[in-house]
Amino acid sequence: CFICIPLSSQKCDEALASPLPHTAFTSSSVFSSGYAPGYAKLNRRGGAGGWSPLDSDHYQWLQVDLGSRKQVSAIATQGRYSSSDWTTQYRLLYSDTGRNWKPYHQDGNIWAFSGNSNSESAVRHELQQGIVARFLRLIPLDWSEEGRIGLRIEVYGCSYWADIINFDGQGVISYRFKVKKMKIIKDVIALRFKTSESEGVILHGEGQQGDYITLELRKAKLLLQINLGSYLYGSSLGHTSVTTGSLLDDNHWHSVVIERYRRNVNFTLDRHTQHFRTNGEFDHLDLDYELSFGGMPYSGKPVGGGRKNFKGCMESINYNGDNITDLARRKKLDTSSFRNLSFTCVETHTFPVFFNATSFLQLPGRANHNTVSVGFQFRTWNPHGLLLFSNLDDGTLEISLEEGKVAVHINVTKAAKNYRVDLSSGSGLNDGQWHAIRLVAKENFAMLTIDGEEVSAVRSVSPLSITTGGTYHLGGYFLQTLFPPTQRSFQGCMQAILVDDQPADLHAVEKGTVGAFENVSLDMCAIIDRCMPNHCEHGGRCKQTWDSFSCTCDGTGYTGATCHTSIYEPSCEAYKHLGKSSDAYWIDPDGSGPLGPFKVNCNMTGVCLQCLNNLFLHKTGLSAITTSAEYCEQQIAYSCRMSRLLNTPDGTPYTWWVGRGNEKHFYWGGSGPGIQKCACGIDRNCTDPKYDCNCDADVKQWREDSGLLVYQEHLPVSQVVVGDTNRSGSEAKLTVGPLHCQGDSNYWNAASFTTPSSYLHFATFQGETSADISFYFKTSAAYGVFLENLGNTDFIRLELKSPKVVSFSFDVGNGPVELTVHSATSLNDDQWHRVMAERNVKEAVLQLDQTYRTSRLAPAQGHTRLELFSQLYVGKTHTLASAAGGQRGFLGCIRALRMNGITLDLEERAKVTPGVKPGCQGHCNSFGMYCRNGGKCVERYNGYLCDCTATAYDGPFCTRDVGGFFEAGTLVKYNFLPEAVAGASKDTKVLTHQLTPHEVNLTKEDVAFSFSTSSAPAVLMYVSSKTQDYLAVVLRQNGSLQVRYNLGGLREPFTIDVDQRNLANGQPHSINMSRHDRRITIQLDHYPAVSYNLPEASDTQFNLVKTLFLGKVYETGHIDPVIIEHYNTPGFIGCLSRVEFNGIAPLKSALRTAVKSQGKLVESNCGASPLTIPPMSAATDPWHLDKTDAVFPFNEERVIPDGVNRDSAIIGGIIAVVIFTILCTLVFLIRYMFRHKGTYHTNEAKGSGESAAESADTAIIGTDNPETIDESKKEWFI
Repeated sequence: CFICIPLSSQKCDEALASPLPHTAFTSSSVFSSGYAPGYAKLNRRGGAGGWSPLDSDHYQWLQVDLGSRKQVSAIATQGRYSSSDWTTQYRLLYSDTGRNWKPYHQDGNIWAFSGNSNSESAVRHELQQGIVARFLRLIPLDWSEEGRIGLRIEVYGCSYWADIINFDGQGVISYRFKVKKMKIIKDVIALRFKTSESEGVILHGEGQQGDYITLELRKAKLLLQINLGSYLYGSSLGHTSVTTGSLLDDNHWHSVVIERYRRNVNFTLDRHTQHFRTNGEFDHLDLDYELSFGGMPYSGKPVGGGRKNFKGCMESINYNGDNITDLARRKKLDTSSFRNLSFTCVETHTFPVFFNATSFLQLPGRANHNTVSVGFQFRTWNPHGLLLFSNLDDGTLEISLEEGKVAVHINVTKAAKNYRVDLSSGSGLNDGQWHAIRLVAKENFAMLTIDGEEVSAVRSVSPLSITTGGTYHLGGYFLQTLFPPTQRSFQGCMQAILVDDQPADLHAVEKGTVGAFENVSLDMCAIIDRCMPNHCEHGGRCKQTWDSFSCTCDGTGYTGATCHTSIYEPSCEAYKHLGKSSDAYWIDPDGSGPLGPFKVNCNMTGVCLQCLNNLFLHKTGLSAITTSAEYCEQQIAYSCRMSRLLNTPDGTPYTWWVGRGNEKHFYWGGSGPGIQKCACGIDRNCTDPKYDCNCDADVKQWREDSGLLVYQEHLPVSQVVVGDTNRSGSEAKLTVGPLHCQGDSNYWNAASFTTPSSYLHFATFQGETSADISFYFKTSAAYGVFLENLGNTDFIRLELKSPKVVSFSFDVGNGPVELTVHSATSLNDDQWHRVMAERNVKEAVLQLDQTYRTSRLAPAQGHTRLELFSQLYVGKTHTLASAAGGQRGFLGCIRALRMNGITLDLEERAKVTPGVKPGCQGHCNSFGMYCRNGGKCVERYNGYLCDCTATAYDGPFCTRDVGGFFEAGTLVKYNFLPEAVAGASKDTKVLTHQLTPHEVNLTKEDVAFSFSTSSAPAVLMYVSSKTQDYLAVVLRQNGSLQVRYNLGGLREPFTIDVDQRNLANGQPHSINMSRHDRRITIQLDHYPAVSYNLPEASDTQFNLVKTLFLGKVYETGHIDPVIIEHYNTPGFIGCLSRVEFNGIAPLKSALRTAVKSQGKLVESNCGASPLTIPPMSAATDPWHLDKTDAVFPFNEERVIPDGVNRDSAIIGGIIAVVIFTILCTLVFLIRYMFRHKGTYHTNEAKGSGESAAESADTAIIGTDNPETIDESKKEWFI
């Protein structure tokens, strides 16, 4: 809470012009005596009924002298009584002295007021920025087409008075404190100043402990420096520096207010406020002795550090309730440093000239003289422009601004010979600051100096002879000449013009007695800093020219004309539905809000997770994630030895943690809020039952209390305080895990509008200078209003205008603007479509489905603020919300409605609103196509899932290959028919896929898989039967691929040599094969499919399909002897992936079955990219192992699905050789057993994790030695 200076309770709305005498009104000219400016009073009919100038052009003005400085709040105009003369548009200038005019600014521009459309109606305008001035001047810009300029006016406001002190650059006012040292917790400093200097200290105070506060002008900007101190004495860690404003050396009044409470500061300049918090840790400002105004404390010595004292005027100086100016007037303060203390403002005598792109100022000089000597000051934002041009008697002189440098070009022709001199000096002179130029050129000598600095002086001693022409053009030259200037015009201001060492008499120019000018504003500099305040958001860099500004958003994470829109998605959930795979991504949870983007790890498998390891850099961002997530958890662990944790059950906790709301929490992982226990206390299994935490037993052995913190409103953990480690022998180890969150409730936050009259309402949308709106919608209706918010005349609306057109319309005071995008397809297709709209001071943009986009530039002059007051209506227009019928109400679903980074909770509001339902069904209708490769879309309340169970793929969209790495002798055996298992113990589990009779006898097969290997020959796939029928896909000795079919009827199997290339080249290859009756179609890799036909003598039915083998064949029934002899030893070595046979995924079933093994078959994503998705780039290709999880596991006892440990494989191989020799004696017994039982089994834990999901499949991991292993070993060896 800050102390505010209350404004007067009286309304400042008195008529100020009507009581004035006629002599208070003056004008540029008068049409005749009856049209004198004294008759220009509102609603008066004296004289000819108002003022009209002699000529109706842009050089006319009407001026009012209010007699003293007044506070002006409004202005009204009328046309000349009972005539065709009125003014339709005008500008307002104001001044304290009738000199150095300042144009009225509004919305960042020199404002043009709309005037009258007839002679009688009065048009009044309230001034958004109240002004204090004595003189007002109206400049007609446009007038009646039927008549001429005509004006009657009234000015509204009230009296104004303030104590003024004139600072001469030497004097300083010292405000002595009542005590020697002041420890100040709260400050309010207010003052107004005006100056023509760009540097100067306005106030300063300091203390012996290093605290200080300084307010000063630096390069015509206001700099506030404050230091409340830090723990390190003399350290700069407490230093805080904030800059505001620009062009403050314009010799016009500027208002400053500094409000501080502890470390919170409001810094206001001309009603623009910056809020900041000081650095350091302390709250008090410790000052000694005094606070000085107008400069550094007077010590009789020159001011050090290059700091100048303030030179100009200040008024209404107020420090913590004390009126400093009044105290100085009453001589209550030390003003001894002033040579002549004045309580009136001493005005400067500059006469600025303002140029636009069509202006020039012509001044006379000495003719036929052998020396050119010119000088002036200029300020501009443009890097290019013509400053001065003169036709010499025998050549030309040009002074231009080129790339921010001053360049001088002198061309002289003598005796048919051209002489040229070029000078250049300075840099970055288009910075808006005043810069002085001085040029002297005479025979064989020229010198250019910038800002009076000797180091900038550039000289030339080239052959040169000059004879002046006597006329100089400043700011523009549009006539034809033999040597035309490189630049034609200038936009900016000039002052202190010297021509031939004589000051230019601009008063005579204004009266028309000397020189000439065109489109020049005299006695005024209307420069505007369009980058102050900075409309470039999120750290965007502002660049400007005279007419406009632009934002550079590089490196900010945002885009758009004002760097308003985030380039990142708000969550992992959003990336997931863009088809992104698991990886690290930048997210921006609040979009265009103040929170910046940060990086998280996204796990896209199953339910989308986002994981943050660095918990302490983005506390606000983490809070945004936990707020929107569906579920969050964070592991916390405390290992201890003689170090108590929560001091349960009744003591004060020694250790606690701090969460999202900076609140202490006394529960531990595995417990919940309000329960001062650890996980063992909840489960009643603590080491010592008398305590509720293991560590609280205070024993000398190491113990641990750990668990998950899952209460979302408290996460993340931001701080942990450990208290019981200072005793002898006490030790503790604290571990705080990363924050894991899943889902994004904002992404799926939706509402269904079921009737044309249904709608939701929310608080007024606040988007004055920048507004962005984004949402998804789906509908079967042809039209409907998505949302609307109204003001007095302003409004904003998004609407489906027709089945193919989305409209974005708004009005900020310049008249309605509408943007439309036209879709090539109908939008009422009951599919989700995304709308994004943005409006800022630069442009408006409307985008549909990231495909269709339109934009509209904002007008260069006009209103920029969107001022709304009604509630925000979603699903209906405001006018129809209270009316019957509702012809334009929206029917359908709206989802993820976000406005200026804030997601509106549609679901919560819909729960209590008739005609609107929370959520939206039918997500699979819109997103089902993302479930690839046969994956089934499963509808959820707040989204959908892709069920990949029946496919050979995995991942959120069933696009990730499921593959396995085979070592020598590894095989997968998949039984289609149930068989008895010999010697099956209670720990043995055999899964079978029971086929129907129709499935047992096949007339068609569909086969697909990918492989990579460097070894040949090998069996890739073998399908056996209870008859002699079989199908085999093998690699021959030369690495070529062969398909073998034996369906009966032929003496030899039907073989197809698919390709003669060596496919055992370590590269991924894919095969897709299908047979229907006799026709066989095979596609290898991305080559065209090739068709083959079984001979007529061949049977077409694959009878009694029994078993599918991958990598190696071990079959008790009939086996093709060629397979056994040529291809089966040592077996396939390499990777197989995405294996499918008639809709069954045997390899995936094997990998997903929880088999306890030593790692004969381990999951690997080394399979080839499936043909159902576009080819991947090298960066994302799963074959690039450095980008995948294809690292080999490190646990001998458990298969890690991400890879295989080669060391354990080697050890296993050695052990296998030993066991092989032992088991050889049992070989005949084993063969006898398998001949009778006819199956092969694996040791698998009952109730394995995914056995229920895979219960239709049998996947058995085999070995090179198919003998039965003793059940007590519970291991398989190669």
